[in-house]
Amino acid sequence: MLIAQITDIHLGFEPDNPAEFNRKRLDQVLRHLIDGPNRPDVLLATGDLVDRGDVDSYRRLANALSACPFPVFLCLGNHDDRTHFTQQFPHIPVDDGFIQYVVPLDGLRLIVIDTLEPGRHGGAFCAARAQWLSARLQEDRDTPTIIVMHHPPVEVGIEWMNTHPDEPWVARFAETIAGHGQVQALICGHLHRAIVAPWKGTTIAICPSTAPQVSLDLSPIDPDKPDNRPMIIADPPAYALHRWTRHGLVSHFDTADEHVMLAKFDQNLQPLVRALVSERPT
Repeated sequence: MLIAQITDIHLGFEPDNPAEFNRKRLDQVLRHLIDGPNRPDVLLATGDLVDRGDVDSYRRLANALSACPFPVFLCLGNHDDRTHFTQQFPHIPVDDGFIQYVVPLDGLRLIVIDTLEPGRHGGAFCAARAQWLSARLQEDRDTPTIIVMHHPPVEVGIEWMNTHPDEPWVARFAETIAGHGQVQALICGHLHRAIVAPWKGTTIAICPSTAPQVSLDLSPIDPDKPDNRPMIIADPPAYALHRWTRHGLVSHFDTADEHVMLAKFDQNLQPLVRALVSERPT
């Protein structure tokens, strides 16, 4: 099974521009997924779907995603608005006011959770959400499960975007999934970079954004002393492909730019391909 992921679309960053930069980048990624060699079985869009939470941007997002010939499942990030989102995506389940739901797939379960707290940039995971997730994990302890969320509960070293490991929501989330060996991975966004990290006995895969990326700078930052470091960079729009097999989840990250071909599978490379394949067990 192939699960594609896009994240941090930030549609509506230029609210008065119908041909805005972020929409062009989103369309570029979607074309790669739809027309490329790796068409997924499902697509996850993991938060910060729009930039200002406005209805019109969600309408344009729904229009863009309508081109997808595969199911699309969405979760919310800190730039999103639950009320305006549900107006344009009424088919996405809402539970107790939160955008949280289960997606049963072939031999796999996706649990989408809501880490939005209005007015806060970082994540949130209250007692009500913890109770809901705990119940979903308890009801099926056998099926391999992936939790889909916007905010990664891990410190990655980019100080101005970090999640502090002592944040209360992180502790509550960790406590909720503790002892649930069926949780194979967490799929997240928010950081606008491709990052993979071990965490609490599972693995976090963080997808780069379709919108511009965050600069990789792991040096300390002083909020009181601007130092002119790059923060947002115009790297190509990107996405993830998560390949689920009986051996687990393998995550690939790619950009939607054209890739310059240096070699192709022709008669010159056929002996190499044959040799490599022949070395594998049948």
